[in-house]
Amino acid sequence: MESKEFNVTGMKCEHCEAKVEEALNALPGVASAKADRVSCKVSVSFDPSAVSPEQMKEAVDDLGRFEMQL
Repeated sequence: MESKEFNVTGMKCEHCEAKVEEALNALPGVASAKADRVSCKVSVSFDPSAVSPEQMKEAVDDLGRFEMQL
């Protein structure tokens, strides 16, 4: 398991945090995701052999309102 923190722009409320967390937690290999709109970051624990940061970025960016930086 690996843990990383990524910047995510566009989170404005608790609902935004929940949407980002939901998108990441739905990915196989993601153990947990915790978003924080105040710091504009999301902390993710994941199995790098099952999911890549690029796949996580795509899942967040596909929501349309947010952009995750690697």
